[in-house]
Amino acid sequence: MNDSDVVVCRLSHRPGRDDRMTTHVGLTARALGADRVVLPDNATGSAETVRDITDRFGGPFEVELSGETKALVRGWDGTVAHLTMYGLPVQDVETELREAVASEPLLVVVGGEKVPFEVYDRADYNVAVTNQPHSEIAGLAVFLDRVFDGAELEQPWANADRVVVPKETGKKVVEPDE
Repeated sequence: MNDSDVVVCRLSHRPGRDDRMTTHVGLTARALGADRVVLPDNATGSAETVRDITDRFGGPFEVELSGETKALVRGWDGTVAHLTMYGLPVQDVETELREAVASEPLLVVVGGEKVPFEVYDRADYNVAVTNQPHSEIAGLAVFLDRVFDGAELEQPWANADRVVVPKETGKKVVEPDE
């Protein structure tokens, strides 16, 4: 993987209904290797939560709010991968996606309410993590793991106020360099 950006775009957000889901799109994007998440401008609470987690547990990771998520998809200069249960199996396109992201930015589109056909049409890849209904969060996690080939699980975190110490049982969170 090189320095090309991997950006996750949450296409829509229904306040009150999608708050937790949109927040988890951002947290999953951050934890599993994306450089940035773009959330709809009405998802301010989700954006604040993801920024807070980034401040506490480290980055780099950027959170952006946009009133033009569909325009972002239309005008993306790079590869667009739309996560949908109606797409091609991720295991059939993961090698092509890794090659694409090695040379140009990747936009990963995660829907919300009904996704307009123009998104399916614009996408370079409509990708399914199984062709069964399930959570967008699970799909995003598996997709990023396949694109990064597991390397995201070992990524370093800078500027963290807190560090989780892996343990077989129990919880341990410390300040960095403790």
